[in-house]
Amino acid sequence: MRWQSPESGAAATATRAARREHRRVHMNELTLFGLFAVTAMVVCYAFEKRSRFFILGFAAACALGSAYGFLQGAWPFGMVEAVWSIVAVRRWWLAPERSD
Repeated sequence: MRWQSPESGAAATATRAARREHRRVHMNELTLFGLFAVTAMVVCYAFEKRSRFFILGFAAACALGSAYGFLQGAWPFGMVEAVWSIVAVRRWWLAPERSD
């Protein structure tokens, strides 16, 4: 008689399928929203020297990142992004107008 593990046959196949499903990356609407917010932050930050409106864009992207943090349940992240948004609005307000 051959020894069989407890996870043989249909049970083993179901277990392996469940493990594969667990490893898959799920992109729901909230995750896509967070990805958009962080991408917008990076892009606006990279172009801040070109126009002061990129500073304002950075502030808006930080506000979106804050909303994402609170919606996800990571309130410390939401708070830090809210503070960054306020700092960026202040930087935008104080930034000199460029005449070139």
